[in-house]
Amino acid sequence: MGGTTHAGAAMLIRSTIQFLTALALLATVPGAAALTVHEAGHAAQADLRIYVVDHAAQADLRVYWVDYASQARGDALWWRAKYAAQAERRIVFVRYAAQADLKVYFVKHAAQAGWNGPPRGLAIRRR
Repeated sequence: MGGTTHAGAAMLIRSTIQFLTALALLATVPGAAALTVHEAGHAAQADLRIYVVDHAAQADLRVYWVDYASQARGDALWWRAKYAAQAERRIVFVRYAAQADLKVYFVKHAAQAGWNGPPRGLAIRRR
C-alpha cells in the first residue's frame, strides 16, 4: 500500500515539473497578448493537449515559464495560473505525441522561446 502512495507522489511531482516547464516556453512573441495557462485535471477540460518533446527541434513551440503574469506575452512566454478562471488557456499534458494539439520544448531563457516554423497563433483561439 505504501508503494502506491509513493508512486502517486512521484507522478504528481513529475506532472508539476512538466507543467511548469511548459508554461515557461509560450510567451516570446512580441506584440501579442499575454498567455496565462492552467493545468486541467482531465483532457476533456482542456483547450490544448500538450506533449513535451526531448529536443527543441522536435517542438512546434519552445516555451519559457515566467514568474509574473505581467511578463507573459505572446504564445511562447507562459505564466501558470493557480485557478482556471485566471487562465486564457487550459492545458493538459499527454503521454503520446499523437494525442497532442501542440508539441512543446521548455527552454532555459526567454530569448530562446518561440515558434519553430510559422506561428500558429494561439492568441487568436482565446475563449
